Amino acid sequence: MEAAIDALEAGFRAPRLPRSPLRTSVDAEGAELLLMPAVGEPGTGIKLVTVNPSNPKRGLPLIHAVYVLFAPGTSEPAAVIDGAALTALRTAAVSGLATRHLANQEAERLVIFGAGVQANGHLMAMRAVRPVWHVTVVSRSPGRAQALVDRGRSLDMEAAAGGPESVAKADLVCTCTTSPEPLFEGSLLKPGAHVYAVGAYRPETRELDDAAMARSKIVVETREAAMAEAGDVVIPMASGAIGPSAVVADLAEVVKGASVRTGPDDITVFKSVGVAFEDLILARAAVDRIDR
Repeated sequence: MEAAIDALEAGFRAPRLPRSPLRTSVDAEGAELLLMPAVGEPGTGIKLVTVNPSNPKRGLPLIHAVYVLFAPGTSEPAAVIDGAALTALRTAAVSGLATRHLANQEAERLVIFGAGVQANGHLMAMRAVRPVWHVTVVSRSPGRAQALVDRGRSLDMEAAAGGPESVAKADLVCTCTTSPEPLFEGSLLKPGAHVYAVGAYRPETRELDDAAMARSKIVVETREAAMAEAGDVVIPMASGAIGPSAVVADLAEVVKGASVRTGPDDITVFKSVGVAFEDLILARAAVDRIDR
């Protein structure tokens, strides 16, 4: 996880990010096919993702994906990678990178909404960048919540299942769910909290309410992607709850030194929708690591 966070840090710090158009969505008869290409110094890559809401009832993952990486210069195929594993690592590592730069250094109490693959990845990402010793899991799936609690305890953490009100004591709040509606009351966030919202990637869905966004300094991966896909930003902006100035920076600006948190009581939100160049950066890093 730390190696993935470091690779993304180097990528976001580079003079120029890889080019990546907004994701393309294709209806797939009860499922959704997403195409996410990117081109840049690491090479050329594309991730093909299927999202099938009926799969969990079949005992199958919600998401299946494959990533194809082509070498820079020659454009010859370099690797075919499990796209679901890459997505899980990338999403958590991007949150870890944002947390490294945005959260208070002493942040130690974590609340995670959700108990699936992303929740597990984010537990490890937060442990990599902050001295987290306490985690509360908020989930509608008791079995999976307990499994994540058990994992936290295996890492010598204090861990328990809880409810949305747990955010009142949290230094770090992670939302990685498929919920289309806000998960908790933003008025409960304590001063100094850092929130990273990764579950919603459509303009009509959101995990954070107006209060959470209005109280926060907001950072996004890229403004283009956020304004096209991040309902957490688009919905309160359309209603007038926040203005354009609420988005104070993108992640590249933060990594390069932009000041966001001006005091320990500032609340910060990192809104992620997943951008294709992040997959390209990590795919290239993984192949280079194997080649070494």
